[in-house]
Amino acid sequence: MSSKQPRWTQTWLGGVRSAGVDLGYPGERLGLPSEGSGSVAGFGRRIGAIMIDWLICTWAITQGLLRVDPADMPWVPVLILAVEYLLLVGTMGMTFGMRLLGVRVAALGGGAPGLVSVLVRTFLLCLAVPALVWDRDQRGLHDRAANTVVVRL
Repeated sequence: MSSKQPRWTQTWLGGVRSAGVDLGYPGERLGLPSEGSGSVAGFGRRIGAIMIDWLICTWAITQGLLRVDPADMPWVPVLILAVEYLLLVGTMGMTFGMRLLGVRVAALGGGAPGLVSVLVRTFLLCLAVPALVWDRDQRGLHDRAANTVVVRL
């Protein structure tokens, strides 16, 4: 049985792309390039950057510098992560982890995000859940609320 139409399970499990709907590449409707500098950063780079930042905040600063046990005070690493994001994303557009993995936060209109955008993005990022819900342009709810996008350097 040869059919050009995909089976109904393929369209349901594979999403709209497997049904033949072309949504374009991530960032196309934002006016970003499909690849290279300025394109939307992928999930791997983003999760890698947050893991590097989390390790720096938990081990190097909380345990190493402040001598605080994160098991006793779990809010301390989150607070340090928030301060890191506010300072570094607010001034340079990227954290240490982002720099190592070649990504930065950009405002949708181009350039660096403003202070209010950085505050909103950081607050929602610390809640974790908004960062786990993504749209087709690979922007988490925290990026959508702050009108930002994470792009490759």
